[in-house]
Amino acid sequence: MSPQLLSTPATGVVVTGGASGIGRACALALAEVGRPVAVWDIDDEGTAATVRECADRGVASEGLRVDVREREQITEAVAPTVAALGSVGGLVHAAGMVRPAIDDVVDADTWDFVLDVNLRAHALVVSALLPALRAAQPGSAVVGIASIEGLIGHGGIPSYVASKHGLIGLTRSLAHRLGPEGIRANAVCPGYIQTPMLAPAISSAEARAALERTVPLGRLGEADDIARVVRFLLSDEAAYVHGAAIVVDGGVTAVGGQQMLGG
Repeated sequence: MSPQLLSTPATGVVVTGGASGIGRACALALAEVGRPVAVWDIDDEGTAATVRECADRGVASEGLRVDVREREQITEAVAPTVAALGSVGGLVHAAGMVRPAIDDVVDADTWDFVLDVNLRAHALVVSALLPALRAAQPGSAVVGIASIEGLIGHGGIPSYVASKHGLIGLTRSLAHRLGPEGIRANAVCPGYIQTPMLAPAISSAEARAALERTVPLGRLGEADDIARVVRFLLSDEAAYVHGAAIVVDGGVTAVGGQQMLGG
């Protein structure tokens, strides 16, 4: 791994949803370049596994059970996280949830649950970590994992689409608010990535092949494809990248997005 991707100093990073999928890949990618990592997740077993793998890469690592819908749990996790990592100069909000709309466009319980995890939590975690991010200057940065669904629409998952559009808007607001303090804020918009979230959509060979045909690069993405971009955004190499929504989708949105699926 390029040592140039190290932040100076190598401050710690909180990764929500780090027990699996994109969050796990981000945690490991950061550990590979010497960034201490704290995993906040409700999956105890997955969290412990990610923490072990980060520790195996020679960095301080910590795992805490945090339900990011709960403000009190977020607040209580900050002090032990800073103590374990030494400092916190980065955040990756990768915790995410998708639920389809079955009977109506908006089901109140689904709407609240999805937006609480995907959008509200990012604001709460940034707010809770702000003192630590300020203290870890220079080079503090936050990254929210949005989606190409934050740029286009999908009639089957309106709450998810709204949450990801909102996350991009929140990122731009954070960029305006925190930029003068030197704290950068960006979002990454993954396309079709092979994670547990996508698994139901590619459960058969036929469904997988059909989805692959919508991607100009001809393949589904891997979690590592996203993690490498996130690692860059948290590094000094991205020192002037701020308020951006970086699309990592193999070209899907460049050639029409959901139109390719007949949506």
